[in-house]
Amino acid sequence: MLVSVTERTREIGIRLSIGARGREVLFQFLVEAMSLSGIGGIIGILLGLLISYFAARLMHLPFSFVPDMVVISFLFSASVGVIFGYLPARKASRLNPIEALRHE
Repeated sequence: MLVSVTERTREIGIRLSIGARGREVLFQFLVEAMSLSGIGGIIGILLGLLISYFAARLMHLPFSFVPDMVVISFLFSASVGVIFGYLPARKASRLNPIEALRHE
């Protein structure tokens, strides 16, 4: 998310200069971070379940599905996205529009 904020500094500057509030910019980046971490969490859960299922079959062991662990892993993924998405989002929302437009 830090790279996303840095690369999109001019876009943020344009949004702020035409009247967007810092709160709206913060919300945009938080939604982006939550969506990316949520999608990544779902993909990770599906891959983990798929790999563990085939590994259990290969080793002739019973496959055990624990829904609580799936929920916990998704919540962990989402919270990492929110935590590490908040600081760059806050930085973006506090940019000076003139300095952001000057950014190369």
